[in-house]
This record gives sequence, C-alpha cells and structure tokens, in this order.
Amino acid sequence: MAMQAGEIETLILAAIPDAKVTIRDLAGNGDHYAAEVVSPQFAGKSRVQQHQMVYQALKGSMDSDLHALALQTSAPE
Repeated sequence: MAMQAGEIETLILAAIPDAKVTIRDLAGNGDHYAAEVVSPQFAGKSRVQQHQMVYQALKGSMDSDLHALALQTSAPE
C-alpha cells in the first residue's frame, strides 16, 4: 500500500514538531519520495543521527508502505 506525501509529513512533524518538511513524489506512484527536513533539533548531530531521527518518526513505514526515501536533513542556518 502506497503512502501519501501528507502522511509522511505528518509522521515527521509528530516526532520533530519544529521541523520544516518538504516532500516530493519522485515517481508518481506513492512509494518513491524525496524529503528535505530542516530542524533545530539536528544541530550538533551527525548526518546519520539526523537520518535516524527521521526514520524513527516514520515508525516502520520504510519496511512496508514506503519503498524509497531520498532524505536530506540539516539544522537551520
């Protein structure tokens, strides 16, 4: 079952409420997305730690509903 971009954004914002989230559907089929997530919570964290935070927010969707997510994370400048 495919996910909608809004579902991804909602899950991320539930876990990282101060984030600015931009989601793009890369293939038009609801299971290949690109996400840009910018949050002050990422300050001082490695890229791996930032990505882990986002994957935790998705609550296992990467294993079932979401096939691919190109993820870009950063702290605000």
